[in-house]
Amino acid sequence: MAARVSARESAGGTQSVERALSLLSAFSEERPERRISELVAATGLGQSTVSRLVGALVTLGYLSHDERSGLYSVGPQVITLAGIGLNQSPVHQQSRQQAQNLAGALGLGANVAERHGASMFYLCNFEGPSAPRPSTLIGREGPLHATAMGKALISELSPAEVGELLGTTYARYTPHTITELGDLMAALKEVRQRGYATEVEELAFGRACLAAPLRDRTGRIVAALSVSGPLSTMNLARRQNELAMTVIEYADQISSSLGYHATATALPG
Repeated sequence: MAARVSARESAGGTQSVERALSLLSAFSEERPERRISELVAATGLGQSTVSRLVGALVTLGYLSHDERSGLYSVGPQVITLAGIGLNQSPVHQQSRQQAQNLAGALGLGANVAERHGASMFYLCNFEGPSAPRPSTLIGREGPLHATAMGKALISELSPAEVGELLGTTYARYTPHTITELGDLMAALKEVRQRGYATEVEELAFGRACLAAPLRDRTGRIVAALSVSGPLSTMNLARRQNELAMTVIEYADQISSSLGYHATATALPG
């Protein structure tokens, strides 16, 4: 009897955790604030269940509640956990200062991202005076096929591996977005030859990016470093080689800190 009760309690506890996490997952960049009714609609849970779990999450600091508007938002405890997670990342530890220095040296945005499954995930984001942004990119995901960092992250995968990971056709964000496997593989070949990737208005109009891979002690690509900004400021037609050499230099320093020792450094052609 005790074993059956324990099993029921375990199942009930797991279900509560899953429901609480589904509530937290209902918050996004597009919807950073929610009402109880919106959380009910987003999760499919009953109103009494949502109210009970939201109350517990507020008490624990995972959600915040604005008494005047009635809106709920992500709480300080989530930010605390995110900071712990970032600070435990070897890539973040070794790249943070270098990315900040890169942003200061070029006056552009400097970013570091890892690949999580079929998406890239921003670990660092610093903005130079020539590329201001109203919000941080840290924690955001992005498509691998439509970003310079994404292409750098998957540049050494075979066609079969890319196909298994992303499929053979991809979402179009602008008229410049790569949407077919063959075109993506041609772009990845260029990344391998040059040692860096570029992206010009493939994800968003008016923006450009240049990225180089970061490697660990085994030589495996574990992350990517980029500079980004408005088209006019990046000015790849004139500055591409200059920016590429700078990004590769900083990427090499980070890779060295991660234990990678190359026999030769790829230079932009």
